Amino acid sequence: MFLIIKRLWQVNWAEQWQYRANLIMYLLYWLVSPIIYLAVWTSIANVKGEVNGFTANDFITYYMVLLIVDQITSNIIIHTFAYKIQDGSLSGELIKPIHPMLTNALVNNVAFKMLTIMGLVPIWIILFFLYKPDFSSVSLVGILLAIPAMLLAFFIGYLFSAAITSLAFWTTRVYSIHEFYFALILLFSGQFVPLTLMPQIIQDIAQYLPFQLLIYYPIQLILGRLSVEQIIHGYVMSFVWLGVALLFFNWVWRNGVKRYSAVGA
Repeated sequence: MFLIIKRLWQVNWAEQWQYRANLIMYLLYWLVSPIIYLAVWTSIANVKGEVNGFTANDFITYYMVLLIVDQITSNIIIHTFAYKIQDGSLSGELIKPIHPMLTNALVNNVAFKMLTIMGLVPIWIILFFLYKPDFSSVSLVGILLAIPAMLLAFFIGYLFSAAITSLAFWTTRVYSIHEFYFALILLFSGQFVPLTLMPQIIQDIAQYLPFQLLIYYPIQLILGRLSVEQIIHGYVMSFVWLGVALLFFNWVWRNGVKRYSAVGA
């Protein structure tokens, strides 16, 4: 299995380098919104002194960390796999002795992620010198706690996106469904604004949903803003949602493959 993964990595790494322009466009797409939020909320906090207890530095550190966390926990499976179901090119992958989504597509996403992170580094450094954030609250313990949380978040997000992508077995409008899913992430993950600035009802709902585990929870871990009880609660919820996501994906995939057919592919 190791040799298979190694070979898949070599192929997908080379493929990602082949489509550099596409890579840059994806990176810019990911960076534009957080940088706009960073600029807007920092400007408001500078004018008012603070926004509901958030100072300008709080917003700067939050969105600077968000840029890193979002790159690590996000995925592009909907853009790299749904079309294979729709145009029939999935047929060739189904006869191979490996799971199409949990091997090749997963390695493809990781290769893509490694290159976008390399592209993020110089932009992040420029923003660092531009905004001069105070990261005094960040500790080595917080970073070490956040690493497994981000890995769990990636697999939770990947499995849910893979399940939604598998809906392409039933409908050609799967991209619209995924856009709705992305809107839920934007609302409940803390990507648009820190969850503590959202209405209380949104905060109450968010703590039981998986979306805040994708972005808000790792950010708070890195910034050292969680109590021991909140850290434990976050990890318990991460493992629970990982199990739910795995069961949901397996159910959608198995039933989807049963109804799959292609002609001349």
